[in-house]
Amino acid sequence: MSETFDGKVIILTAPSGAGKTTVVNHLLMINPKLAFSISATTRKQRPHEKDGVDYYFMSIEQFNRHIAEDAFLEWEEVYQDNFYGTLKSDVERIWSLKQHIIFDVDVKGATSLKSHFGSRALAIFIRPPSLQVLVDRLKDRATESPKELKKRISRVKNELTFEQSFDKILVNDILDVALKEAELMVDEFINNCNTD
Repeated sequence: MSETFDGKVIILTAPSGAGKTTVVNHLLMINPKLAFSISATTRKQRPHEKDGVDYYFMSIEQFNRHIAEDAFLEWEEVYQDNFYGTLKSDVERIWSLKQHIIFDVDVKGATSLKSHFGSRALAIFIRPPSLQVLVDRLKDRATESPKELKKRISRVKNELTFEQSFDKILVNDILDVALKEAELMVDEFINNCNTD
């Protein structure tokens, strides 16, 4: 009889532009025990993104069908007609490979996942050194129209109020330092955490 895998989850969340994806990519690159949970979304695919790698891109109809079939651990309409969700099948896929799961999700998704997985989860909130730094980063990305940017900044202000809801807070001021701190948090959790 094969021993069961004690899969853990690392949940990374942050306001848009705080560097969450950079931290996630770094952790995946240096730690072979981790695998990325691919979220489903109805938002438009950006030119550099690959379906089934960055996201599972779906129509609103497909997404609604998955909701009706209870296929999501959590889902949310982040902006009008922009849905995001975590598929149960993706969690099963990763644990079947005997890897721990890393999630790159928004604040509400992170709180839902933390409550679902309990002590099996480490939830890390990544925050910028200041709101102004974050606003500057969002403007520099130049991926949105001024109207979309205004909406995103308003959302960011709200998301920053949730940081105390998470297990750890990681300030992304000096990137190299933030990446090292993230490595240490994850290693300690995977190697020492008891999930009774």
